[in-house]
Amino acid sequence: MECFPVINMENLNGEKRAITMEKIKDACENWGFFEIVNHGISHELMDAVESLTKGHYRKCMEQRFRELVASKGLEAVQNEVTDMDWESTFFVRHLPESNISEIPDLEDEYRKAMKEFALKLEKLAEELLDLLCENLGLQKGYLKQAFYGSRGPTFGTKVGNYPPCPKPDLIKGLRAHTDAGGIILLFQDDKVSGLQLLKDGKWVDVPPMRHSIVVNLGDQLEVITNGRYKSVLHRVVAQTDGNRMSVASFYNPGSDAVIYPAPALVEKEAEEANEVYPKFVFEDYMKLYAALKFQAKEPRFEAMKAVGATINLGPIATA
Repeated sequence: MECFPVINMENLNGEKRAITMEKIKDACENWGFFEIVNHGISHELMDAVESLTKGHYRKCMEQRFRELVASKGLEAVQNEVTDMDWESTFFVRHLPESNISEIPDLEDEYRKAMKEFALKLEKLAEELLDLLCENLGLQKGYLKQAFYGSRGPTFGTKVGNYPPCPKPDLIKGLRAHTDAGGIILLFQDDKVSGLQLLKDGKWVDVPPMRHSIVVNLGDQLEVITNGRYKSVLHRVVAQTDGNRMSVASFYNPGSDAVIYPAPALVEKEAEEANEVYPKFVFEDYMKLYAALKFQAKEPRFEAMKAVGATINLGPIATA
């Protein structure tokens, strides 16, 4: 198996820029995932977020998770569990407006660190989108503007813990799925593994690396690139020991953003053969995804084609 792509972002600033851009292009076209190091977010901030996240789980969520497991009899299951995941999570919304002050049980220090981390990740997501634009031959800012809608992008974080699981062969930490949104930035545990992606029919581990950020592409980027870049099935395999931390931040289109293939990336032949991805309002796609998250994405795209015929498209302004 080829090596999982790891991108040193510092190499974008010198003579290695061209080869680094080529690595990003290859990762987007052939993996749908890559890992970045030297991304500009301080190790001190990442260490604080990790420590506070793990402390919050132990203090506020671990007992609740144990009670849930006991109430559903999950430790004694004999057959594969297909309707739930072995994870303990909460969600924070950052954009268009933050709800972090409303989330119970968060200590002030944790709220502050998460706010600072989210701002850094938002900036990093936009930087990455512009690198994708450059590789795709799109005008700088095109993808950010495509996500904009009337109120800007939506941006939020799923904070997850994957506790030790007695039956990892029967219960997934997180069942296989593609991500619905735009670009996803994951700060994952560097000691406890479990994240895997499907490549060439085989499940491949996403290697835990200290202070790295894992990047993956969601369904919306597959649509906008008309399939040049694809969202990829991934899952979390539960482990029998160790508690895996996952802080996944989703930089997604605004709810009313109209998503459709960038005209510059649609070949005339594909258009004539109706082999072009659909156009739709992002919120409509999310409603469909909520019910079909753990099913194949292709029927979702087909279902949106019927909706898209009624949508008027204006040009995407990048200025």
